[in-house]
Amino acid sequence: MRTAIIGQQFDQERALYNTQDADIIDCVFAGEADGESVLKESRNIGLKNCSFSLRYPLWHVKGFTMADSKMDEKTRAAIWYADDGVITNSILGGIKAVRECARIRLEHCQVESPEFGWKSQNITLTDSAIHSEYLFLDSRDVKLQNVKMKGKYSFQYMENLEIDHCELDTKDAFWHSKNVTVRDSLVKGEYLGWFSENLTLINCRIIGTQPLCYCDNLKLVDCTMEDTDLSFEYSEVEADIHGHVISIKNPKSGRITVDSVGEVIREDPVMECTGKVIIRKEGKQ
Repeated sequence: MRTAIIGQQFDQERALYNTQDADIIDCVFAGEADGESVLKESRNIGLKNCSFSLRYPLWHVKGFTMADSKMDEKTRAAIWYADDGVITNSILGGIKAVRECARIRLEHCQVESPEFGWKSQNITLTDSAIHSEYLFLDSRDVKLQNVKMKGKYSFQYMENLEIDHCELDTKDAFWHSKNVTVRDSLVKGEYLGWFSENLTLINCRIIGTQPLCYCDNLKLVDCTMEDTDLSFEYSEVEADIHGHVISIKNPKSGRITVDSVGEVIREDPVMECTGKVIIRKEGKQ
């Protein structure tokens, strides 16, 4: 039998510690006692239309849903070491909202959380908006679909990342990442993809200075590039690019086919660079 906890307020330390098989509805987690870890070590719980303003509410939780709920900026480090969760139509507003978690799905959410998603695996984020400075640092097996993202140093040290129909407004992104595929997306930033391995961009719009340098096995398929200068330095690359590239510098190997390029720079390489640049309309190399 499941327990129903409805319309109550909790602010004590570990107020609902180790709650099991319960539905928690229309509850408020806030108050003068300012207690931490209100639902720590809980199992098989459902949260609906709840609001949180206390630290560390969902640590070591196994099997949970959270719908139509809000965690404000005081809800620090909200969801850590948690597994098997589904979060829908909710607002996550505290720093470090998800860390070292597994099998968490977020749908129709608004997230404003620096350091979101660190050291996690099997995370899915769909139909959502997120603002995070260091998004998904050192995580693996992550999927984003129809997400609007704004941040700075995104997707660093990640493995096995899939991004579809997203808008990424970032600074650095994909540094030291492995096995990343981005499809049908806007990727705007500076110094994108440096030191990545097996990064593939398909039908993407890429904007920003000095992208895609020091990459191993980089692939661009039917992509456009805008305001991109000093691109592809020391990268192993196969690229088919539409639009104009301001400059390409010392590609290590492979072929880069472009509509037009302002300048191909081949100077002072620190390694052998044999990459070819082909102007599509002219057939020139």
